[in-house]
Amino acid sequence: MSVPAQLERAHLIGIGGAGMSGIARILLARGARVSGSDAKDSRAFLSLRAQGARIVIGQRAENLDDPSAVVVSTAIKETNPELAAARERGIPVLHRAQALAALMVGHRIACIAGTHGKTSTTSMLTVALQHCRLDPSFAIGGDLNESGANAHHGEGGIFVAEADESDGSFLNYSPSVAVVTNVEPDHLDHHGTVEAYVAVFDSFARRVVPGGLLIVCADDEGAAALGKRAEADGVRVVRYGRSAAAAAEGDARVLGYSPADGGGVVRISLAGEEISVRVAVPGEHMAFDAVAALLAGIELGAPAEGLVEGLAAFGGVRRRFEFKGRSADVRVYDDYAHHPTEVAAQLRAVRHAAGRGRMIVVFQPHLYSRTKTFAAEFADALGLADEVVVLDVYGAREEPEPGVTGALIAEKIKSAGVHYEPAFDRAAMLAADLVKPGDLLLTMGAGDVTQLGPEIIAELDRRSGRE
Repeated sequence: MSVPAQLERAHLIGIGGAGMSGIARILLARGARVSGSDAKDSRAFLSLRAQGARIVIGQRAENLDDPSAVVVSTAIKETNPELAAARERGIPVLHRAQALAALMVGHRIACIAGTHGKTSTTSMLTVALQHCRLDPSFAIGGDLNESGANAHHGEGGIFVAEADESDGSFLNYSPSVAVVTNVEPDHLDHHGTVEAYVAVFDSFARRVVPGGLLIVCADDEGAAALGKRAEADGVRVVRYGRSAAAAAEGDARVLGYSPADGGGVVRISLAGEEISVRVAVPGEHMAFDAVAALLAGIELGAPAEGLVEGLAAFGGVRRRFEFKGRSADVRVYDDYAHHPTEVAAQLRAVRHAAGRGRMIVVFQPHLYSRTKTFAAEFADALGLADEVVVLDVYGAREEPEPGVTGALIAEKIKSAGVHYEPAFDRAAMLAADLVKPGDLLLTMGAGDVTQLGPEIIAELDRRSGRE
């Protein structure tokens, strides 16, 4: 597969990010010259440099070495010196979604969207197709446990991609198969209103190519409504879920879910046949994601039996209930959940995994706007734990907002022990103080809270004399 002419000498600003590093990986595999920069070093750079990428730490105008295009994400501000230099020199600037869309040309495209679950569903579909020896290209917002990679250039003529609604950039794609796991208000800092957020999914559904398929969860109010509107627009729709709406030909009716062996089994009725789908990761929400992946895989021409076997072999995604280690009979995991619905779903799943031990959560709110909007909902979700440590807000792309801190969430938690700790460097010590033998501790959030797991394990080792 050739490289689009505009990307033959691509320079990626923020090349260490999940989306950008994936694009770089595919470009390099196709023989493109790739350069990039980032504010700090990253573990992703080892493999990119080994493939031939030229990467510099620190962003300066002189980093641009006559590229054919500069690729940016929404997080890159116009004041970035490399972006400003590209504008001044007339170098084409592409959003990362535009670059990814250019790499998709010539493939059958499967795009997985939704407020929650898109990374897991994209990953499940990718692993299942690989099991069927279809060698899909893929771009995912997380690293597959099986390969340790977030992207791959395949030879199978299929491209599987996680489709990001946060900035509306998924409207660059034209999928043959689109999945929408759910539609629930989020990213209102960009979209402004709930109505605008819902409307962008309608626009995404209209991007499905003629004769293509939209797959929606019938049990999610937002996704189900989207399916009805898409059908009215002439889009072919298939549904999955327990709801009676998922009873038409081609739909997957969920008959039941049972936790099993650290994961679970979901039973579905599909085309008059009862099928059991086993997943190795815990939680009913993960089993539902597997059903969506199964339907997408069937539409792409893979055999149902092979897809089911592949889904059973799926080992998870980095930062999705990722086991970090054990010390003093305390199990430590890390998870990316950063929306109230995601937090609640994951904690319900983790409760079963915790067994007789308590569930201790160290939660870092992500974005000031999200914290302010959903403080009460976060408090309700975190109340499912036994003890909660709430950190201060990880602002990411946003500037601090007066009065918006992790305390907004902590002060509303009523059904669990709660501890607000604004000093990040004291969080590991506090977490180690709280846990007891047999407990399960989960660090949770989309920011740098992921760094705390190893620190907590090291502190527990020190206290138990295992250093």
